[in-house]
Amino acid sequence: MRFTKYSPMKRLLFITLVVFLFPLISNGQKRVAWQDGKHDLVQFSGIVVEGDSLRPIPYTSIIVKNSSRGTVSDYFGYFSFVAQESDTIEFSAIGFNSALFIIPDTLTNNKYSLIQVLRMDTINLALVGVYPWPTKEQFKKAFLKLSLPEDDMVRADRNMARADQKEQMTGMAMDASLNYKYSMQQYQSKLYYAGQLPPNNLLNPIAWAKFIKAWKNGDFKKKN
Repeated sequence: MRFTKYSPMKRLLFITLVVFLFPLISNGQKRVAWQDGKHDLVQFSGIVVEGDSLRPIPYTSIIVKNSSRGTVSDYFGYFSFVAQESDTIEFSAIGFNSALFIIPDTLTNNKYSLIQVLRMDTINLALVGVYPWPTKEQFKKAFLKLSLPEDDMVRADRNMARADQKEQMTGMAMDASLNYKYSMQQYQSKLYYAGQLPPNNLLNPIAWAKFIKAWKNGDFKKKN
């Protein structure tokens, strides 16, 4: 048998044709398989909702069990990725019970849609008692020795003492209503003496009597 030697250029051309024609042959075989109903790849899509309100569950983890293939639902709970027939899909989200779904192996096309419902995950925590003391015995002992303060009526009577009220009123500034009243009094006094001189209290004996009385009572002494 004789072997024909090929030039390096012909060998390079042959390899290039194989590289470019192999994907085309594979795609052609896949198309024939899809037409014969022997496909196993599925465009798996759907939406994840709550079981009570049917509201979408955003950012749900959707993973093919025992693999690293999957996706995450968007803000509206929608998802879509390529899976295979008979794959077990696991849905999990924080605050919800996980759910499993098996893609049927009797599909007639390469697309499958699903509305997956997840139930709320209710966790009952053990009862915890909180005490202000390390032990119940110490709390009981401190509670029995507790000296209760005066009642509300006693504190109210003490706060309503006339001397305390007078001291508080002396250093208290006028509020909005008192300022308005004082302003109106000044305005009315100005209108009352319009066109004439206002009275001079230097010649008023009553004003002098009030001044002397206040001076004797010590009203003008500086308070600490």
